[in-house]
Amino acid sequence: MNRERFIRDRRNDWREFETLVSRMKNSRQSKWGSRDVATLSRLYRSICYDLSLVQSREWGARLEQYLNDLVAQGHNCLYRSPPQSVRAVWDFFAVGFPRLLRRRYKPFLLALALFLVPLIASVWVGYTRPDLAELIAGRETIEQALKSYENELYVEGDSRYSSERTRMFGHYINNNTSIAFQAFAMGVLVGIGTCYVLISNGIIIGILKGAILAKGNPTADNFFSFIISHGSFELTAIVIAGAGGLVLAQGILIPGQRTRGDSLKFHGVEALQLALGAGGMLFVAAMLEGYFSPLPIASSIKYVVGSMLWLLVAVYLTMSGRERITHEG
Repeated sequence: MNRERFIRDRRNDWREFETLVSRMKNSRQSKWGSRDVATLSRLYRSICYDLSLVQSREWGARLEQYLNDLVAQGHNCLYRSPPQSVRAVWDFFAVGFPRLLRRRYKPFLLALALFLVPLIASVWVGYTRPDLAELIAGRETIEQALKSYENELYVEGDSRYSSERTRMFGHYINNNTSIAFQAFAMGVLVGIGTCYVLISNGIIIGILKGAILAKGNPTADNFFSFIISHGSFELTAIVIAGAGGLVLAQGILIPGQRTRGDSLKFHGVEALQLALGAGGMLFVAAMLEGYFSPLPIASSIKYVVGSMLWLLVAVYLTMSGRERITHEG
């Protein structure tokens, strides 16, 4: 068989295969007909043989490239990955994310220390040294925070509450995710940027808390009853994003037996997964901050719910995704 006869005999199958792949790749696999699948599989095998024949007989680079493209299209169509489902997302947040965080507990603990130690120290500064607090955070920032919580945000859940809280939900999403993204992305600066973001945010938040504590009730009660619910998800997520940034820095600074590029790729994947998990937690935090935290209900209810949410976050991150151990007697 010569090249021209080969092309003439096989051209119709190639065209049929192209048409079939074009139609099937644009539809869900669940909607494929059994006859189409059988035809596609048969043509795919025959074209694989055609390709090997062309290669062995050296019948031209253009023909070889054409058949190679057909084989690639058929392979991608037959063996393409199914679309990510809701189940896959659920598995990530219910199992994969908390497991990964526990495996990366050292960067998490370091990020927690970088955030928590400055925060605690700054609470003391804001409470006992207003002059120093103003020097660090600025008088205008502190006065604005105190003014914001002098009175309850709402006295009833009316239409004003609904319209304003929806707008603020979007604001919280944008603001919180930007801080978390900075904590994660700054890891490329060998971790220095991540450390700065965690420490600086810990200082500012701590000073404002201390100043509000010094102001006393009702300002302090309005503030702490507002933040206790969403704070569990929000603050923990920022620390986790910071841990992701430190994991990224580890890939650059400590490649181990890998090349630096391979190390960055390996650690970068897990760092990104930590950041994605933190993003999910920030979404929950924004929902709570937008719709539950400002509700005109008794502070005692918010403290109870907020405490339960802190416990929920702790149990979720430490227990979720653990394999069950069964004992056979």
